[in-house]
Amino acid sequence: MTNIADRVRAALRSDQRVDPDALIARLDAVRRFLDAVDGQLPDGQLVPAHTLVERAGTRLALSRDHTVVALAGATGSGKSSLFNALARLGLSPVGVRRPTTGVAHACVWGPLDGANRLLDWIGVLPRHRFVRESALDADDESALHGLVLLDLPDFDSVQRSHRLEVDRLLGLVDLVVWVVDPQKYADRVIHTSYLREFHRHRDVTLVVLNQADRLPPAELPRVLDDLRRLLDADGLGGVPLLTTTAIDPARIVELRGTLERTVAGRQAALRRLAGDVDAVVAGLDELVAADAPATGPDEGTVGSLSRALAGTAGVPAVAAAVEGAYRHRAVASTGWPLVRGWRRLRPDPLRRLHLPGAVAGAPAESLVAATSVPDPTAAQRSALGLAVRAVADRSGAGLPAPWATAVTTAARSRLGDLPDALDRAVAGADLGMDRKPVWWRFVGAVQWLVTVAAVAGLGWLALGYALRALGLPALEYPRVGEAPLPTVLLLGGLLAGLLLAALTRPVVRWSARRARRRAEKRLTAAVDVVGREYVVTPVRAVLDRYGQARQALRDAERS
Repeated sequence: MTNIADRVRAALRSDQRVDPDALIARLDAVRRFLDAVDGQLPDGQLVPAHTLVERAGTRLALSRDHTVVALAGATGSGKSSLFNALARLGLSPVGVRRPTTGVAHACVWGPLDGANRLLDWIGVLPRHRFVRESALDADDESALHGLVLLDLPDFDSVQRSHRLEVDRLLGLVDLVVWVVDPQKYADRVIHTSYLREFHRHRDVTLVVLNQADRLPPAELPRVLDDLRRLLDADGLGGVPLLTTTAIDPARIVELRGTLERTVAGRQAALRRLAGDVDAVVAGLDELVAADAPATGPDEGTVGSLSRALAGTAGVPAVAAAVEGAYRHRAVASTGWPLVRGWRRLRPDPLRRLHLPGAVAGAPAESLVAATSVPDPTAAQRSALGLAVRAVADRSGAGLPAPWATAVTTAARSRLGDLPDALDRAVAGADLGMDRKPVWWRFVGAVQWLVTVAAVAGLGWLALGYALRALGLPALEYPRVGEAPLPTVLLLGGLLAGLLLAALTRPVVRWSARRARRRAEKRLTAAVDVVGREYVVTPVRAVLDRYGQARQALRDAERS
């Protein structure tokens, strides 16, 4: 028995104390984890964490001066008799009819008023609450003041409601005393369904072999060794293992002493919550097991997305329209004035697309936001889908499955808004077509000058012919060399206009291609902004959430 007592003291020694502030910090980290994953992971995987945060907050807000200890066991293990023996009163019903205990009974050492709020939260009915306080006790029970001892229903009861009540209460109490008997201590149910699940709560778990008086003295060590072997297999190595006999007060002294030390230490509730945090963190660890990606998709992937979006937005068509519009307007401004009117009768390519810059110098408020850019082809839509998937796949590579799914969902979350956003981006892009280049004006002025000269020469010649036709004295034309000046003006003006038009054509073509490249660059930049806002930014938000969740869970781990 000395070894058993040493194990109890070692399991409950003071250097294993839980710092309340550190526990609260761990719980806050779990809360931060839940905030980070809100909307990113399936709610079903987060139920234990939500339950922990809610339960821990309530338990810490309630009495810190009380320790809730539950006696749990199978039918016939004698836990109700042990409950009565510890209380030294006949509080919980004991009988041969099984299951006897259908609801939890509570015995409070000390004033009941201080424990009522705690028992209300646990769910013990008022009629099943008892006070272990008597003037005849003197100070005999003072060592247990603050103890709230529960006698739970049988966990192997044939009534399902009893088992559900046990499972609920086991999640609320501070310390569990598992009561087994010599006949059923190796029962598979208690080990696989209960004890094995408490391997992270070793600090708040005791195992009692009750009814030890039924064993021959020579058999007791063998049974204890076998039970210890089973507990080790359950992950409960080092958990105190005591022997008791409810009918002999001397055989419950060690159990009573253990409860006294537990109550005096005021650590059971903190240790239980610390174990709960350990269990929750272990259950969530696989959700954030991978390292967080740096910031999101690489620039090459984003570039592919931008190119796909440019195709979907009709950037090539718009750029071609810009080139055509430049040539159209340049020829209309620098061509021979006599054919400019005919040129203006032809439609402007940008005007057909309802794009800004369709009318040079038009005020911004007169420009429509919707364009008439051709709808994307099936190939362009397919390319966009592949580009979005590439962003999701590159960003979510190596992440746990739920997060990879969340990244994919985020990448596709705003695809329905993309067409309007792309249309607005194209409509709002500065295509550089709202002003006439200076050289257009200069060439146009020269064209008008030579045209005026040609018209003046023609008019001068016509006047001379008219005078001769009327028999009036003929005009004397100044000469340039051998040629009359009016003829020089007419022919020179015509030839100069045609020559100037021919010389400006290559310049117009080169400038139009340059305008196309400039417009394509600006449109691609505008489309790139849309892609980053509607695809990349949601993905990076999920990755940022993942990093926050991962750090929060690391903070929640026991140091």
